Amino acid sequence: MGSTPCKAIKSEAVGSNWPHAPQTGNNTPLLSNNKAVQTQWILNIRPDRRSLIVMKHILLSLAAAGLLALSAPSAQAAECFADYKAKQENPLRLHYGVAQVSGDCSRASAQAQLTDRLAANGWTLLTIVSVFGKDGLNQRKASAGPNFLRF
Repeated sequence: MGSTPCKAIKSEAVGSNWPHAPQTGNNTPLLSNNKAVQTQWILNIRPDRRSLIVMKHILLSLAAAGLLALSAPSAQAAECFADYKAKQENPLRLHYGVAQVSGDCSRASAQAQLTDRLAANGWTLLTIVSVFGKDGLNQRKASAGPNFLRF
């Protein structure tokens, strides 16, 4: 077997771009390419504007849904009503009425609210008959007459 001169050796691993492959001083081809390689990012961590816009819309949608969910109990609390009896002095007049109550749907809350509302119009609250939801409005409408949701 004859030895192959250095100039005749071609490196298949390095390719034909490498001008100094046969001049390494070694009789074997290069094992690797020492040429500087442009850095390639393994993880693309740069923010993409489109994905930021999509995430922004998702967050805004979730925030809006959360606010609606939190406001739902207050919407149900707005559906609270109380029927009451009140009087007016000189001359003595009595009336039965139905009024909407905001906040806590309880007798104490209804009494506190209706005492002030009625007093502003010259009436004195005698008693809170009951506290109920929207489903009880129709059956009390005729009994309350002109004082249905007046105060």
